[in-house]
Amino acid sequence: MTPAARLLPAARLLLRQPSARRFALLLLLLAGFAALLPVLPRPEVAALPRLADGLGGYAPVVAILGGALLLVALVPRTFVTLALGAIFGPLEGAAYALGAALLAAALGFAVGRALGREFVAERVRGRLARLDGWFTRQSVLGVATVRLLPISGYGLVSYGYGTTGARVLPFLAGSVLASAPTAFGYAALGAAASSPGDVNWYAAAPASLGLIASAALLYRWWRAERHHRRTTASTRRSCSHGPDTSS
Repeated sequence: MTPAARLLPAARLLLRQPSARRFALLLLLLAGFAALLPVLPRPEVAALPRLADGLGGYAPVVAILGGALLLVALVPRTFVTLALGAIFGPLEGAAYALGAALLAAALGFAVGRALGREFVAERVRGRLARLDGWFTRQSVLGVATVRLLPISGYGLVSYGYGTTGARVLPFLAGSVLASAPTAFGYAALGAAASSPGDVNWYAAAPASLGLIASAALLYRWWRAERHHRRTTASTRRSCSHGPDTSS
């Protein structure tokens, strides 16, 4: 019997479990989004600023909702932020990009939690269980640090966090905090690409401040994790020695 033939009955047995079916649906959803990425239309940069005129008063809603839907569909946040900057300018585009990032983080987290959390929680053991516990304990700074690491796309990280025991409010706050530096920088670049003569480059100044803040976040997270490891090791040593009963 081939390996594939042996795996088929096991897969059928696994899919009888509701949590496994929901997790399989999550994987199919992500695979579908990934398959669509190469065929997404690429708009002309010079035509993007004209889109804002046609939106009128609905511009903020359309920008934030549209940007969020693109992010949960695994479109890179860099592309979304550049496009919003090209359409609305550096400051307005950055504000809409942050709004889209917040909404996309909430949507991706909710889908990951609904479809994947039970399946993951039933199967994590050993080191994976400790990792899941680390996600559960994470603060806003911890989430921001993970967001700043070049490990995966924005949407995929949101889905992944939902499958862990992470708390929703620190996750959302950390996601926005980590998104702020590049939101201003990429929105300014997008505005410069579509309207080179109309961009005030001082609008990109928050990006440099954000880079400094990002470095500070990484340092504080590293110190907090080192302190936690030392405290845990000290507690374990105290417990292993036990109380002194010699007297």
